[in-house]
Amino acid sequence: MENKRIELFVKNEKSGKVEDFQLHKSFDDISDGYHTFKELYDYRMIYNALWFNELSKLRPLYDIHKSWCHADGEKCFGGGWFIVMAELPTGQISNHYEEKYWDLFDIPEKEKSNEWDGHTPQQAYDRMINYIQNKLLKYEKITSNK
Repeated sequence: MENKRIELFVKNEKSGKVEDFQLHKSFDDISDGYHTFKELYDYRMIYNALWFNELSKLRPLYDIHKSWCHADGEKCFGGGWFIVMAELPTGQISNHYEEKYWDLFDIPEKEKSNEWDGHTPQQAYDRMINYIQNKLLKYEKITSNK
């Protein structure tokens, strides 16, 4: 297979000169001009912790949990990571996080997580949207009957 090389250049708006694009040292530093990948990842993680913590108190039947191991007993990514999972009425959702975030998830711990149902990130997103929409529809029915 032939090796291909990508060269990137940027135009300096002040000087008008075309310059070599300086690659970031880490993907964490890449930005859309407003947020870095790290900031977006951190926001996703903390929103996930907030929501799972509340759901586990309000909806214990949703089997919300965290585990150091997948359903087969293997440590997540060989160790240093854990999985959080919820069995919503609309389907299973899950995410993995580094061990330093373990205590932010105030949810039940299991020795092994539930069996992963094979969901993709898009399916998990759709399941959360459907969950929200179904809850809003129920809320609207309740409040419109008052």
